[in-house]
Amino acid sequence: MNYLRKPEWLKTQFKSNEKFELVNRVVKENRLHTICSSGRCPNMSECWNKGTATFMILGEICTRSCRFCNTITGKPLLPDAAEPEKVAESIRLMNLKHAVITSVTRDDLPEQGAEHWAKTIRTIKNTNPNTTLEVLIPNFDGKTHLLDLIITEKPNVISHNLETVRRLTPKIRTKAQYETSLRVLAYLSAKNITTKTGIMLGLGETEAEIIELMHDAKNAGCTILTIGQYLQPSRKNIAVSEYITPEKFDEYKQIGLKIGFRQVESAPLVRSSYCAEKHVG
Repeated sequence: MNYLRKPEWLKTQFKSNEKFELVNRVVKENRLHTICSSGRCPNMSECWNKGTATFMILGEICTRSCRFCNTITGKPLLPDAAEPEKVAESIRLMNLKHAVITSVTRDDLPEQGAEHWAKTIRTIKNTNPNTTLEVLIPNFDGKTHLLDLIITEKPNVISHNLETVRRLTPKIRTKAQYETSLRVLAYLSAKNITTKTGIMLGLGETEAEIIELMHDAKNAGCTILTIGQYLQPSRKNIAVSEYITPEKFDEYKQIGLKIGFRQVESAPLVRSSYCAEKHVG
């Protein structure tokens, strides 16, 4: 298989300041999982330097094996009952202004980890009343009683990623369905929640399909959209089909704003939690 060479606009420089070193130390000392490192996010130093971090709860082993994702797949361990307190205390020690919480998918648990999610949000808010919070959740198979557990805790933003266009969803996502994700977003939005979704480009989608997805997400009540370049994290993951130019990302941003999204982050290195602190409000 031929692999595309990364263009210059995808190259980043690692930068570190005192804030980064503090976040890095607390993560290591508390043996926390962050999607920043496990997902090999190109914006890790930028976000940590600004006092924003994305924590991954419910372990580091996912029950699904989506072809774009570098997270370990297998049989997970039981959830760490002390994890909500560990994450909350770590956020306090880091003095974070904004935190994003995400998780692996836990199809092995009766309630798919929703109760652990709710306890984590509640504990973070109690310990850090001045820290704003975004949660990036799995689809919970569209089960509204599980979504209600998250909604009840009132995070500032609830995000659920569509990841890719309708046609490509069966090719790159395991079990998760495009229509289920739209139902999740619509249910959240109907509860007066600030709702957000993110997609990757460069998997073989067409412009018409991207615009269709934008309309689908907006009709589901989403007000925030992130668009970034898919980067193959390892040789076992699906290959990049195309590198989209920064100019094209700018064009998609303008299209998204015209469709009616309140905020659109669209650039090659944008990830779902990129500039997440700006999305509160």
